[in-house]
Amino acid sequence: MTALRPERESGAAGDQGGSYGQPYGDPGAFGGGWYEGYSVGGEEYGSGAGSYVPPVVDDETVALRIADPPGRTAGETAQSASPPPGGGRAARRKAAKRRHGRRGGSRRATGAGEPEEAPKAPLSRVEARRQARARKPGAAVIASRAIGEVFITTGVLMLLFVTYQLWWTNVRAQAQADKAASSLQDDWADGKRNPGTFEPGQGFALLHIPKLDVVVPIAEGIDSKKVLDRGMVGHYAEGALKTAMPDAKTGNFGLAGHRNTHGEPFRYINKLQPGDPIVVETQDEYFVYKMASILPVTSPSNVSVLDPVPEQSGFTGPGRYITLTTCTPEFTSKYRMIVWGKMVEERPRSKGKPDALVS
Repeated sequence: MTALRPERESGAAGDQGGSYGQPYGDPGAFGGGWYEGYSVGGEEYGSGAGSYVPPVVDDETVALRIADPPGRTAGETAQSASPPPGGGRAARRKAAKRRHGRRGGSRRATGAGEPEEAPKAPLSRVEARRQARARKPGAAVIASRAIGEVFITTGVLMLLFVTYQLWWTNVRAQAQADKAASSLQDDWADGKRNPGTFEPGQGFALLHIPKLDVVVPIAEGIDSKKVLDRGMVGHYAEGALKTAMPDAKTGNFGLAGHRNTHGEPFRYINKLQPGDPIVVETQDEYFVYKMASILPVTSPSNVSVLDPVPEQSGFTGPGRYITLTTCTPEFTSKYRMIVWGKMVEERPRSKGKPDALVS
């Protein structure tokens, strides 16, 4: 549907060739534009002022218009309106495409003063594969990540192992030692007598070190799994390392225990001073020793420390001695630490506890 247009005015009577000669409406209504003229029979007509100016047929003239706001003159409307693009319909379409994009959509608004980004052309299949390969990590990156994960895993495992050794083994061994001590005391209270010889791993006495607040069962043998790792102290009672029992008239009662982990009953024996009491409690008697000397470091192969009269102990003749052996330095088993004591009292259980355990 087209808009209504005013009829064109005819020229003066007698004009030949159909010259219009009159302006179309108010020239100012079209921004002062004029029709450039035409020719009839080889002559040009309508050129210059007073010529007819036909309206431009475009979207601006064939569509309905919104009425101008009141108080606005036709001249203001013409000045505010942008001039139509020249060059015909094809030129206007190109201009519209440049303004609104190739597909007619409005371009994305950009910030003030920022140039609009041109649309990126789609990548070819080869370029897309090349970029995908470039985004993939190289062999060096993958290797470094794998090595890092191995280090992290190793560190976590080491931390768990250290926690197990330094904490959990003590918790478990102390619980086992306490259970063995309670069982031994219950047997004594029930009057169950031991035959005098004990099986490997069997508890038969209690060791008291009052200064260190140590009360730990003494078991036969020095086997790690059956005795030492269960938080108990082991009696050297086998082969060339066999030592005397506490009730022997003379001899050396040799004991071994962990300094670290698995209950660590001998951890602080380096703090003992000459004269500190060491008490061995059996079913019938208490044997009280006084700490005599210490050998801070010696080789693990120095078995002479278990002799009936130990070398380097300061003892000069036969007697009733006790020897405590453990590893040194802490958390290693490279060397041995030796503590010696000499018996000073043998007290029957019927007479009550010795003074070393009462005070």
